[in-house]
Amino acid sequence: MTSPVLVTGATGMLGRAVIARLVAAGTPVRALSRGQQQPSAAVSWLTGDVTTGAGIARAVDGVGAIIHLASAPYRRGYTREVEVHGTRRLLEEAAAANVAHLLYTSIIGCDRIPWGYFRTKTEAERVVASGPVPASILRLGQFHDFVDQTFHSLARAGLLVGDRRVLAQPVDTADVAERIHAATRAGPSSRIEEFAGPEVLDLRLAAEQWSTATGTRRYILPVRVRGKLGKAFRAGHLTTSAAPRGVRTWRGYLSARYGEPRSSSPATHPHAEGDHLG
Repeated sequence: MTSPVLVTGATGMLGRAVIARLVAAGTPVRALSRGQQQPSAAVSWLTGDVTTGAGIARAVDGVGAIIHLASAPYRRGYTREVEVHGTRRLLEEAAAANVAHLLYTSIIGCDRIPWGYFRTKTEAERVVASGPVPASILRLGQFHDFVDQTFHSLARAGLLVGDRRVLAQPVDTADVAERIHAATRAGPSSRIEEFAGPEVLDLRLAAEQWSTATGTRRYILPVRVRGKLGKAFRAGHLTTSAAPRGVRTWRGYLSARYGEPRSSSPATHPHAEGDHLG
């Protein structure tokens, strides 16, 4: 019988997609969550916490690989506890259990964009790369779902904002789950790989397509991200030329989620010039 695969961060957006893909492939799955989950015939749910170590030794015992998705973005000190110290603790327990492969997910551009959370991801990458378990690191583009949620949050405030020259390469979680499944089957690569969607979009175009799909008319205001952070964004550091890529486009995601477009075009600020959200 094939050894089970452990998925941390199993209740998150990506975790759910990865588990669905593994189950569809007939892979035995252990799913780790900090809270109790409903029992499932297809998935063995375990409770554990990488920040304290509770339940981790039991979770890793007998698994062939770990897909480490647990994260806590933008939560100050707790973010580092999960991403850095928690990852180190997981690696130590995995090494003691003779786990053959740990796959860690990171973010495209984390080593080139001067942003706190990105720096934390880079530090965690170093922990994985120098750790005691054979590993793979997969840097990912921004998820379609995340971009969608961001636009919803901005729209609730009454407008959309952005820097026209900021480029992104959003990717679908189903495509990421497929890539993670393939990378897990291939075994440790001992290198950093990148995986993003099939198209590079400026944020103005992404916002226009979202507004049309959702029927949400909002002003698109020109807000230029300043300083080193803005320069890094405009340099295209959120994008990659790496292959393979995902197959679902941003428009394809919107169509699948919202159906046929419900409006013609978003509003733009009457005095907007130059850069505005794409």
